Amino acid sequence: MKIEMVSVYVSDVNKAFKYYTEVLGFVEKMYVPEAMIAIVASPADPQGTSLMLEPNENPIASSYQKQLYEANIPIMTFSAEDIYDEHSKLVAAGVKFRKDPKKTDWGIEAIFEDTFGNLIQLASLS
Repeated sequence: MKIEMVSVYVSDVNKAFKYYTEVLGFVEKMYVPEAMIAIVASPADPQGTSLMLEPNENPIASSYQKQLYEANIPIMTFSAEDIYDEHSKLVAAGVKFRKDPKKTDWGIEAIFEDTFGNLIQLASLS
């Protein structure tokens, strides 16, 4: 068994699709703007796990998203072989970091906002 796709709740699917592809560099797997369907994948593994960007219109989804955000809890973790290089690229692309790369007991981590209501952890185990 493997993870095929995970949902990411966002405040605006179409703008989030543009952000995830143009700013974060993800690749399009499926995009039907009029149906608010946006599926992206990592350029490092385009056939790997996909992210489905979904509207947070459901009260349960929006409450879940808001509470995680307010508690400073990332919704997921992206990995980078060279976290400092990735951080520099993302900052240059306009990504807002809440926490710059910092050494921890288990590796290096940083946290950024996706601008659609989510915090994302960027991590390197080295």
